[in-house]
Order: sequence, then structure tokens, then C-alpha cells
Amino acid sequence: MTTTLITGGNKSLGFETARRLKEHGHRVVIGARDAGRGQRAAEELGVEWVEIDVTSDESVAMAAKAVRERFGGLDVLVNNAGISGPFAAIEEFDGPGVLAVLDTNTVGIVRTTHAFLPLLRESAAPVIVNVTSGLGSFTVRGDSSRIESTLPTVGYSASKAAVNMLTSVYAQFVPDVRINVVDPGYTATDFNGHSGPQTVTEGTDAIVVMATIGADGPTGTFTDRHGAVGW
Repeated sequence: MTTTLITGGNKSLGFETARRLKEHGHRVVIGARDAGRGQRAAEELGVEWVEIDVTSDESVAMAAKAVRERFGGLDVLVNNAGISGPFAAIEEFDGPGVLAVLDTNTVGIVRTTHAFLPLLRESAAPVIVNVTSGLGSFTVRGDSSRIESTLPTVGYSASKAAVNMLTSVYAQFVPDVRINVVDPGYTATDFNGHSGPQTVTEGTDAIVVMATIGADGPTGTFTDRHGAVGW
């Protein structure tokens, strides 16, 4: 059975990804930084859970140890945990605020990837899916027809552009693991006050596809539910 860990799995896109991957036959483990919310979500979904705060080296290391001890290994890691940071006028951003977003969205992926890489490398078909955003795509932000081009999301966009680069570098230098980045698209979640036109099911389409690719799947790609996305 494929064992899959989804960080930030107790709500929104992570929750729906967990539900769908369970339907695919995966043994799903959701990661949550709040133990109460993690346990409630896991019970609702009928899946497992571990406590993990991706901004803490100690918490991530403890989660990796727990996954090994409780489940014996890991096949798929979905790096979904993230924060939006403030939606504000460009003049209102500051260093500490941007740094907090980068620490969660970007450095959090580095922490989690390195902590779980030894377990993934023991799998016959290891996969990592990094969840990004069109707000971190230079191509998308340069398209005036896209809503992403109108939003001054300084910290969030910088963090997701960095996630895209991390994915490219990891895919090149960790060739034994399939590592891809996906854009859920403008989806109705807590991030945007549920204003997005897509459902959470539509928003998880690309995540589910890339989480189920297997050993012969692509690596180093950037996709959404419609296909390839420009970097």
C-alpha cells in the first residue's frame, strides 16, 4: 500500500487531497500543526495523522520519526502546508511579514523534504509534490488577462516562485525521486475568503495526478489541472 503524507492536511486543499487519495487506495497521513484540528480531521476522513509544524526543525524531525515508527516508511510526500501572509497595499509589506511567509512556504519545504528523504528513498516509487501558485509564476503574473497579475502579494508570490525553483533544483539533483510542482488554480479556500471560482475538488486535480504518477512518472514539471504552466 502506498503511504502518503500531506502537510497542512486538516483543511481546504490538503483535506480534499487526503479524501481523494484515500479513495485511490493510499494509506493517507495528514500533517497538522494543531493536534486537535489534526485529530478531528483525521477522524472525519478515516485516515491517520501526525503533528508537524513545518517552521520547526524539531517538529519536522519528530514527525519523520513518528512516520517511520508508526507506518514503516513513506512513498509520497505532498508539501501543501502554507500561509498567505497579508493581502495589503504594496506599501504595507515589511521584512518580518515577508520573512514569516518565506519561512513557512519555502523553507518549510526544505525542512520537510530533507527530513523525509531517507524514508522516501526506501520506497520503490518515491514521489514529492510541491504545491505552488500561479502567483509565483513569472509567466502567469505577466499575463494581464489573469487575475494573478493584479495582486500585489509580495511575500506569498516570492515564496511560491522560490518553491518553483526549489522543485527544479531538487528534481535535477535527486533523480531517484519524482519531484513536481503544481498550481491548484484560483480555488475557493480560506486563503481568499472562498472567492475562487474552482471547487476544492477541482483545485486538487493536479495534486492528485502528480501524487499517483509512480516510478515512471515525470519529474521537474510545473502543471495545473489544465496542463503545463509557464515558470
